[in-house]
Amino acid sequence: MHQHEEGAATGRLTGWPLSEFRKRKLEVRFTGSGSEYFRIWIVNLLLTIVTAGLYWPFAKARRIRYFYANTLIDGHALSFHGDPWKMFRGHVLLMALMVVYSLAGHFSPVAGLVAFGILALIWPALWRAGLQFRLRNTAWRGLRFGFSGSLQGAYAAFLPLWVMSGVILATQAIGGPIGLGANGAPRFGLFEKMVLGAMLLGALAAPWIITMVKRYQHGGYRIASQQGDLRMAAGDVYWLCLKAFGVSVLVTVVTSVLMVMATLGVGAFSAQSRTAAGAILLVIIALSYLLYFAIVGPFFTARFQNLLWNATTSEDLSFTSQLHVRPLVWLTFKNWLLTALTLGLYRPFAAVHTTRMRLEAVSLTMDGDADAWVAGNAGDNPGAAGEFAGDFFGIDMGL
Repeated sequence: MHQHEEGAATGRLTGWPLSEFRKRKLEVRFTGSGSEYFRIWIVNLLLTIVTAGLYWPFAKARRIRYFYANTLIDGHALSFHGDPWKMFRGHVLLMALMVVYSLAGHFSPVAGLVAFGILALIWPALWRAGLQFRLRNTAWRGLRFGFSGSLQGAYAAFLPLWVMSGVILATQAIGGPIGLGANGAPRFGLFEKMVLGAMLLGALAAPWIITMVKRYQHGGYRIASQQGDLRMAAGDVYWLCLKAFGVSVLVTVVTSVLMVMATLGVGAFSAQSRTAAGAILLVIIALSYLLYFAIVGPFFTARFQNLLWNATTSEDLSFTSQLHVRPLVWLTFKNWLLTALTLGLYRPFAAVHTTRMRLEAVSLTMDGDADAWVAGNAGDNPGAAGEFAGDFFGIDMGL
């Protein structure tokens, strides 16, 4: 208390804003371990298999609770209070919707188009409900999170994606299978051009759609009286996507050169030793593909996480993310390699290591004291079906 009063007095003497002395940095720590999570993961996996997937909502609730309980912000852990039985009802509902959509497409293209239209009509509402359910059941220091995004905002965020997808499906329903004429010969007519145009437009609009979705998500996040705000420009996302494309081209060239060199090396072997050389070539090709995805994916993930969270603020909170590409690339490559060598048993260890790296790259700056925050209204009471809608279709490239 004496130090605080001294700091305030210093602020008055120097003319600096008093808020500068109230700000403090909140570190994020993750204390989970691979061995602990392995026990949870293996039980979840076995029970999910035995129950033909019906245990999945309960497995998900256990997983969330473990990761939340080991995520410490300023020394205080997050907590999850979601009811797995509500998640189970949502799981069954979502499964039923996906089965209906899948079966409709087998009957006729028109039936598939109708089913897609119905799914597109209700999906943004379910996705929004998923955000509400997850955040409403998340707490820190006794303060509940929430999501205040409007229903109209959810539909607006996904509208461009649905329109382009609808054009593709409608074109297929009217014009028949793409690339085949009446006699089965290849074709490239008006319908094919429309589909190609819609796909190209979708690729060009993808960064803008990502920006729209993330603005809606982060703008709706809430804890107590703190309302989130995302100041991320679509141009920044376009520039990041362009750089990621450049990295992918560079990695493709390098891996292609390695594969050509390996192929030429195999040709130099004698006929007796070519079998062993062929096996070595297959290993090199597999490692080249692994190298490609272990570099491009982590590059985009790290840069996008930093871009996203550095642009997220509230009235008394700001975030700083300093996730570096090189450590994440190495960790991803190691995780994938060990997961393959252990036939998937290393997966829980990989999840823990990746979560620790991504979480501990983030810190918060708080202006004031969380004890002074006044909790906002509890908000809506959405159905838990939306919790799994988020899993099926939610775009989540940040934390």
